[in-house]
Amino acid sequence: MIRRKLFEDLQAHLPKKEFSIITGARQTGKSTLLKQLEDFCKEKEIPVVFLNLENKALLAELNENPLNLLKFLPDPNKRTVALVDEVQYLNDPSNFLKLLYDEHSEQIKVVATGSSVFYIDSKFRDSLMGRKKIFQLFTCSFDEYLQLGGKSDLKEEKDRLLKNGEFRSTLIDYLRVEWESYMIYGGYPAIVTEPDKKEKINLLKEIRDSFVKRDLLESGVISETAFYNLFRIMADQTGGMVNVNELSSTLRIKNETVDNYLTILQKCFHIALIKPYFKNVRKELTKMPKVFLLDTGLRNCLLNNFQPMAVRTDKGELWENTVFRILADKIGIDAIQYWRTSAGNEVDFVISGPAEGSKVIEAKYDSNQVNMKKYKLFTSAYPEIPLQFLWLYPFNEDFFRRIYLNV
Repeated sequence: MIRRKLFEDLQAHLPKKEFSIITGARQTGKSTLLKQLEDFCKEKEIPVVFLNLENKALLAELNENPLNLLKFLPDPNKRTVALVDEVQYLNDPSNFLKLLYDEHSEQIKVVATGSSVFYIDSKFRDSLMGRKKIFQLFTCSFDEYLQLGGKSDLKEEKDRLLKNGEFRSTLIDYLRVEWESYMIYGGYPAIVTEPDKKEKINLLKEIRDSFVKRDLLESGVISETAFYNLFRIMADQTGGMVNVNELSSTLRIKNETVDNYLTILQKCFHIALIKPYFKNVRKELTKMPKVFLLDTGLRNCLLNNFQPMAVRTDKGELWENTVFRILADKIGIDAIQYWRTSAGNEVDFVISGPAEGSKVIEAKYDSNQVNMKKYKLFTSAYPEIPLQFLWLYPFNEDFFRRIYLNV
């Protein structure tokens, strides 16, 4: 069975006292991760119980009293891993977890998944402070895309390219085809494992229409039309700045409503807003964030554009969004910023890293677009921060070395 990379982090956290909370968009594979942890615990003879709170009878019992969970432990004398799926269905999930942690953390280790509505709740943040560690499950990385898609031979070939800087691959064209497919259809597990392109598109529409709608219902969105229109605008302006005033005027809704919808889109793990990097507040702009989608397949579905890369008019934006996802996978969203002056000079990504220092990354679709003169203002203002470029074409063996070894 193919395991996601996050599985190793969750496995390593099992002995820790803190509860493990798995976040992520719907359909990213959180329940599958719990099932794999259950199998791992059984293999290692670690007492484990799996509790799916879509089971109404079980839900009622735990709502009656959180300590009723103790009845389900296979051995009350041994520390048990309790895998709780869809914890948000509880009437008061924050109190449920707090009570179990404060009174029974020596007896129970909870690993829980839940939808966005749980993480929006202020009680989750306040009452569980110091009692939890959050693990975010993104849609599949390219490595996971190859493995889940049954193309482990290409994953091995990519790894050989990274290990040997002189290696030339006879499979480079196959890797290019898969990379472009990954950019176009994204990394939702159900999409990755579906071989037919038309069915991939149908499944993405199902995620867009059914599962995103569940996010709206649970988050209390009143105007579904305005929300969807905002979501489509975000997809259309990938890598662009988010101006709440303009969005309010365009959608004919209040600024506060725009802010609320943007928060929901973030908490549902559909978009990320990255902040500007600046030292000179007068010259360097502003408070407006830049937006990226957390899955390029969902982005393309919102735009109804599944054209091949060669004929796309948004190829630059799609590539920049892909670079963002690579960075988010590697260093986390919070470490990513951008830089822009009031005169319009800009660099795509400023990476803040205490271990290796900061760096700047500029995404260009083609290496012919690289022009160092355009970045003279930044390099003069920040000579200590190295600037590097990531381009998609020409696509050759060095592509993966730039992406995986230099970022």
